[in-house]
Amino acid sequence: MISTKIGAILLSENLITEEQLAKAIEVQKKEGGRLGSILVKLGFVDEGKIAEFLSQQYGVPYVDLKSKQIDPKVLSIIPKDLCRKYMVVPFDRAGNVLSVAIADPSNAYALEDLRFITGYTIKPFVAVESSINAILEAESSTDLAVSNIIEDSFELDELEIEEISEKEISVDALRKEVEDTPIVKFVNYILHEAIKRGASDIHVEPYEKEFRIRLRVDGVLYDLVKPPRNIKDAVISRLKILADLDIAEKRLPQDGRIKLKLPNKSVDMRVSTLPVLFGEKVVLRLLDKSNLQLDLEKLGFEPSSLERFIKGIESPYGMVLVTGPTGSGKSTTLYSALSRLNKVDVNIMTAEDPVEYNIFGINQVQIKDEIGLNFASALRSFLRQDPDIIMVGEIRDYETAEIAIKAALTGHLVLSTLHTNDAPSTINRLLNMGIEPFLVASSTVVILAQRLARRICSKCAEKVKIPAEALLSVGFRKDELDSFVPMKGKGCDACGGTGYKGRLALYEVMTVSEGIRELILRGANANELKKAAIEEGMITLRRSGLEKIKKGITTLEEVVRVTFAD
Repeated sequence: MISTKIGAILLSENLITEEQLAKAIEVQKKEGGRLGSILVKLGFVDEGKIAEFLSQQYGVPYVDLKSKQIDPKVLSIIPKDLCRKYMVVPFDRAGNVLSVAIADPSNAYALEDLRFITGYTIKPFVAVESSINAILEAESSTDLAVSNIIEDSFELDELEIEEISEKEISVDALRKEVEDTPIVKFVNYILHEAIKRGASDIHVEPYEKEFRIRLRVDGVLYDLVKPPRNIKDAVISRLKILADLDIAEKRLPQDGRIKLKLPNKSVDMRVSTLPVLFGEKVVLRLLDKSNLQLDLEKLGFEPSSLERFIKGIESPYGMVLVTGPTGSGKSTTLYSALSRLNKVDVNIMTAEDPVEYNIFGINQVQIKDEIGLNFASALRSFLRQDPDIIMVGEIRDYETAEIAIKAALTGHLVLSTLHTNDAPSTINRLLNMGIEPFLVASSTVVILAQRLARRICSKCAEKVKIPAEALLSVGFRKDELDSFVPMKGKGCDACGGTGYKGRLALYEVMTVSEGIRELILRGANANELKKAAIEEGMITLRRSGLEKIKKGITTLEEVVRVTFAD
């Protein structure tokens, strides 16, 4: 917005007179509007001269928007209502830098707000207000906005949609709107972009004044697009139809699946809807079989940690536990372990919620709590199916833990997951569930904790200087500092300007040795168990991260973000 401050500067440069400024301010008070526009409208100054002057005054380059062919995807980065509020237009993006045309470059608040909302580094350019207005007017139509976003989108294969009976009067109208070509194409665009960018999740989020769609790429959420808010119901309903959910039910959470067949691969999507304050939030988890790495040797283990883990999973019986937060790669590790153990002479049975990947040779059971098929009941049934190896998707309660431990003590190898911060604290978690210490000590063979850290982009990796104090504070020893040079991604088109591309795992493998067993029986806490495990050679999550920094494949910031100090 051209402020009264700018009016004063124009006055001081003799571009307008005091009388003209006073007249313009008087009109502004009566009719509203922007002071710059009013000065131009009254014929007191040429808007080109205002832009030229502001460019010189603030050292901000001038851009002629009329000569620019603006990518619709770039235009969609900043919500249209925000563009009108600050009189700005995004016109170019290079990596993490967004070039923005603005009528008033003195508005530092606007530039900071845009940086915060978009997550991009904002590079301002001065442009005449009429050019900005012309672009915003052309984008005002909802259909045009959606069409622009998906103009060059990839057409995904059509999915069969089963008929859903009418449950309320508005359902038919909503279905008709959902099947309109712009909505179908727009949803296809979202799904295609998520697959193309290697996203693990899609978040579709309605708010009071805007509608936001974000992608989780390499563990971090980014804005994909902020479409017009008035299409939120149609977009969400289209996703629900693809997932075979009830579009009329908006009061209760629902779960479904979408299966996409692409020319060279198949992608499964788990769909979850949740009623929120201003509609329904939809989250889609992408399960891309082509990205599934089933070779333990290639997951990123340190050699000694890999040796410990393989020794554990090749035990004739006992319990192997994999721990970590949601999205830390536990399923991949378990599937990799099962793939290694999957031989013709063993019977492997799994209970999963949900079954993420179908593997030949493994008998996989989908948990269905609503009909009583939970982890505990599935485990009981497994024991009557002559299993050699059992995998339980998650130990959530005492009943499941008790059955799993009894199975481990009666000649079966049991693999499962828990949500704990590190390997030693898993023991305390089991004890807190009510399992007796002697059962935990005698059944548990090995515990693996893991985290996922972002990998430095190989296309723009460069050396970076980090003060020795900072390196020492995160756990490096003095004698290590001269043996490596830290790396960091500069940011390029290949990584979307983030400096990261892909993820790698950090591992902590604790073998339950005789010494550890004695500590468990004595009721030792997690810190005592951790100290003993380190003395026996366990590489902690933080140390695993430091080793990855030394190899130049991740950054100090990433390791600090995902691990605790030892």
